[in-house]
Amino acid sequence: MRRGLLIDLDGVLYEGERAVLGAAEAVAWTAERGIPHLFLTNTTSRPREALVEKLATLGIEASAEAILTPPVAADRWLADHAPGPAALFVPAATADEFRSVPRLPEDAESGAASVVIGDLGEGWSFPVLNRAFRLLMAEPRPALVALGMTRYWRAPDGLRLDVAFVVRGLEHASGVEAVVLGKPAPAFFAAALASLGCKADETVIIGDDIVGDVAGGQRAGLRGVLVRTGKFRPADLEGEIRPDAVLGSIAELPAWWEA
Repeated sequence: MRRGLLIDLDGVLYEGERAVLGAAEAVAWTAERGIPHLFLTNTTSRPREALVEKLATLGIEASAEAILTPPVAADRWLADHAPGPAALFVPAATADEFRSVPRLPEDAESGAASVVIGDLGEGWSFPVLNRAFRLLMAEPRPALVALGMTRYWRAPDGLRLDVAFVVRGLEHASGVEAVVLGKPAPAFFAAALASLGCKADETVIIGDDIVGDVAGGQRAGLRGVLVRTGKFRPADLEGEIRPDAVLGSIAELPAWWEA
């Protein structure tokens, strides 16, 4: 039984600043049919309000509460497990999503209860990376929180590295294992299901990332549907991960769902 739907944003509903053809109509169909749905993204470069505005320009209606991002999930986790000062390696706009924990001063190299790693893009430099490393080596050891483990994404100018390479490097150097609060971590999908109010075996995740979306969702008990847009490459279908379905784009969702 298919009851609920998790929809990835970047690469599924839009590519860069351009909407995927038929995406707005597919989302509207989902709402008209009364299918419980939630938008997921590993994007940490902008807050939910900015995503709502972007979707609106593409003809897609969504509220901030209908979007689950790693910063929102991480803020909840930090409040329960590492309530002290957080060293945030995220863009300034994204930092505003962290409302449950105090922030460590940006020049401090000790005293963090947690070190949170998001997508700084070109903001990563050796001094910035080394500050994160020094914070992790301080005693007592802080928690290392990764806002997702996406390897790369498709920008208007081509593929770009995402946050995974930074997290793996810090883990290796410091010996601290990261808590991942974004796709493909099971905890992130569990938070999504809780917000959706659906069970895993009755929920579908539709995404363009064979690892983060499809495999991550399948490991959490969901059905994984892959679209041939965004970062999709034909080689994705040649590996060990087997999507439950492959669609040309999200525009084909209504026909697939009804069939």
